[in-house]
Order: sequence, then C-alpha cells, then structure tokens
Amino acid sequence: MGEPLKHIQVKLIIGLISGRMRQFDARRNDLEERFGRIDGETQILDFSCTSYYEGELGRNLKRKFFSFKNLIDPGKSYRIKLYTNELEKKYSENNFRVVNIDPGYVSLTKLVLFTTKNRSHRIYLDEGIYADQELMFENKSFRPLGWAFTDYRTTEYIDFFNAVRAKYFKQIKDEIHVPQKKENFIY
Repeated sequence: MGEPLKHIQVKLIIGLISGRMRQFDARRNDLEERFGRIDGETQILDFSCTSYYEGELGRNLKRKFFSFKNLIDPGKSYRIKLYTNELEKKYSENNFRVVNIDPGYVSLTKLVLFTTKNRSHRIYLDEGIYADQELMFENKSFRPLGWAFTDYRTTEYIDFFNAVRAKYFKQIKDEIHVPQKKENFIY
C-alpha cells in the first residue's frame, strides 16, 4: 500500500489575453500585489490561434505570461481562478471583459491550467473550478497533450515553460531541499 505524501509546492503561472496593451502592466500590478514578485515573463505575443475571444475582447489580441517567485500549494491553488475571475469582472466594460486571465501552475512533470469549463479530460477540483493538464514534461522538454490548446503547442510557449520549470527546479532544490530518496519526491 502506498503512503500518501504531501505534494511539494508548485510554480504559479498566469497568462493574459487582451487587445489593450495597458492591461498587461495594470493587471501585472494587481497580480504582484496578490501573489508576490514576478520572476519571469514573456514578451507580448500575438494571439491569433483562435477567434474564440474576438467577440468579447476584440481583434488583434495579444498574450503575455508571468511566473511568480512565491510557490503555491497545488491542492488549494484552484482558488486563484476564483480571484482572477473577479479581476476580469472588476475591469469589465459594459459587461464585456477587456482582459482574459488564465492561471495555472508548472510542476516538474506538468503544466496545469484552471478553468470553469467541464470537458472529458478535466478534473473537478471545487467551487466550479477544473484542472486541465495541457503539457507533460518528457525527454527534457514539455510536450503538448492531445487536447492542448493550439497556442500551447508553439515553440514560444514551450520554451517559456521549460525556462519556468528550470527556474522552479533550482528554486525547490535551494528552498525546499529536495529529499534524497527518489520514491518520496515527484520527478
């Protein structure tokens, strides 16, 4: 019989989509105030892989990702999606969002996003929030799973998440002191 072990903390990532460039800096401030210092970010990227958000957010959408220095408990991290939903509502105009905020986390083995949309591969967590694993780490790199969003399959995204994972690995070795027994540690 296996013995339940507490999972080590994971690295928070948050992606933003908007057609309004000022949203990236403004929401960055909100997110840092809530979750602490940002320790990694992408350039502003084109978001043209789908027209799903155009009706609400407009055209010529851009995307930016942040990673945060403070690690989080994966068991309670679904609550971050509740907070980011409130941020989206707070800054909405005429009942339309001006920014989409997608939280998730990087662990040593996967990238998980939080969503309110139920699909066959998503796992219900609590309070209407589901976990959606987009990427798995295999052969020294993240790779997309069959249902991964189109943009999460791009080299730009995967390179960023690999860099976040490398920073996370160093961080847990330095801060948490990785146990010596492999069976007690999730690789």
